[in-house]
Amino acid sequence: MRQRGLRNRPRLLEEGAPYLAEEGKELRGRWREKFAEGVPEGAGGGAVAGTDGAADLGAQSAGLFLEIGSGKGRFICDTALSRPVDLFIACEGGYHIYPRILQKAAKSDIRNLRVLPQYIYEARDFFADGELDGIYLNFSDPWPKDKHGGRRLTYRAKLEAYRDIVRPGGFIAFKTDNDMLFDFTLGEMEAVGMVPERLTRDLHASEWAAENVLTEYEAKFSEQGKSINYVRVII
Repeated sequence: MRQRGLRNRPRLLEEGAPYLAEEGKELRGRWREKFAEGVPEGAGGGAVAGTDGAADLGAQSAGLFLEIGSGKGRFICDTALSRPVDLFIACEGGYHIYPRILQKAAKSDIRNLRVLPQYIYEARDFFADGELDGIYLNFSDPWPKDKHGGRRLTYRAKLEAYRDIVRPGGFIAFKTDNDMLFDFTLGEMEAVGMVPERLTRDLHASEWAAENVLTEYEAKFSEQGKSINYVRVII
């Protein structure tokens, strides 16, 4: 679906500039250094939220987590705010979409968040082996035509790339309202030897509901009565 343009895009980019990670592939293996650069005090004009009790940004003790396809950023921003000792990367290539993540980051001064404004086609180009502690894939494009299966973010070749860039003991977590995509994902995980550690076809009624953080799409579909599929594998 085509996204409508943002009239205030230049302003959002200016205010959110401290949270941008435009270097992209140049940061491979150096993402903690990017966080260690910090964010200027009062950047974006927001209150300093999500930083109380935070670890030093870029410290090796902090977990480093990536969401691929962050949309407008509700999930990744809320997660970063709730876990100030960890570091989070929001990856979203939509020209008129990722500025919304910057807007949220600037408004709440989420200093443990960076926004990668690109689409990831080959994850190994952006992250070194074992650099991440976990990857979130939330409500990814289902690419419903069979001939487009290789474009799905949970296609087996992509899963193998994620496995390389996540440290042993880290995770890949996936949730979707699309039953076809979920079945496809389970099959691809099995094909590459990934065994689910968590698996449910009704996340909001599961034992993991209390810790679940909503995305924009998830809130919408849940209100319509659609159950949410969820799977997590440990690397």
